[in-house]
Amino acid sequence: MNYILFDGPVRNNLLPFTFTRPVADIRIGIMTIREKWERFLNGRTTTKTEEYLSEKYPIKVASENVLINASFLPKKALVDLVQNLQENEAIFKNGEVIAFYVKNPTTETDFKGYKRIEFEWELLQVVHTWDIFSKNGQALQEDFDLITAGRESAPISNTNRLICPEKIFLEEGATVEHSILNATDGPIYLGKNSQVWEGNLIRGAFALCDHGVVKMGAKIYGPTTIGPYGKVCGEISNSVIFGYSSKGHEGYLGNAVLGEWCNIGADSNNSNLKNNYAKVRLWNYATERFEQTGLQFCGLMMGDHSKTAINTMFNTGTVIGVNCNIYVPGFPRNFVPSFSWGGASGFSTYPTNKAFEAAKVMMARRGVAFDEVEARILQHVFELTKQWRKY
Repeated sequence: MNYILFDGPVRNNLLPFTFTRPVADIRIGIMTIREKWERFLNGRTTTKTEEYLSEKYPIKVASENVLINASFLPKKALVDLVQNLQENEAIFKNGEVIAFYVKNPTTETDFKGYKRIEFEWELLQVVHTWDIFSKNGQALQEDFDLITAGRESAPISNTNRLICPEKIFLEEGATVEHSILNATDGPIYLGKNSQVWEGNLIRGAFALCDHGVVKMGAKIYGPTTIGPYGKVCGEISNSVIFGYSSKGHEGYLGNAVLGEWCNIGADSNNSNLKNNYAKVRLWNYATERFEQTGLQFCGLMMGDHSKTAINTMFNTGTVIGVNCNIYVPGFPRNFVPSFSWGGASGFSTYPTNKAFEAAKVMMARRGVAFDEVEARILQHVFELTKQWRKY
């Protein structure tokens, strides 16, 4: 069977992260949603997404296909149903389709003639940007159980102080020295060739993915995920960093999500709690207004390739788009459109030639090429987001 992950109706709710990736490639827990499905299905998946993303994330069509709503995270009971879907069968939960069998996945499907299978058990679903950090603890625990089942951790140096060591797992090549790791409230996972330098305080749940680095003297509160090749320091609480991004210095990041290729300057901070303790509103691209999250704690949402200068401050519930450069004193407004340059004193448009040159240099430092495919995606995002830039 050919399995295809599709974005589903929540795609616009998950902007700015889905400007540059399908829903399937959002990281929550240890793995991306795609990686979770592929591990359960024991095979590769492709993607049905926006046309401008399809060059980088192509769809593969076969004579028999199952389309899977990528906003739903897999679990064994669901995967068993998905793998046994027959023609004209679909799986639903609370009126929303999870997966369905189809001959032609490139056309719209009418479910009137389908046998509807209701999935009755609890499922994790990523519907809003803040779900990425607020549901990260459960997703991280599920990923940890799946990845480590029947396996033994690589040795952990005796220079460390471990609390609940049975819930701490190191992959091959992972190193940690002279640090305190407390897995009482959730597991701690260190991916292949990741490094935790000396003098760190880490409280689970925590995942440091392959080749990630925690520099000296960090204080990390779970549930937090640092994606592949991420580099962090300072104080971090209940945050998800997708990968290849850096928060390499002092400063606070809490209840936040950073995309890929971001850089947070030294002593930058985000607020995650309003002074009046009110519930936080957050910009929603789908409705083009600030929407209630229902959360008392909600910090920063930052799209791919965005950067801050030193001592940058973000107010509670701030959304930063793709390829922004924030660099002047004071709090910028709570919604900054993609390709913006400036801060509290005002913004101008960040030209694509300058943005792309910075991306090339940053990516080259990690051995990744900024190619024409990436440039075309970001150029399309630049055009899509003109409507929100009034400068």
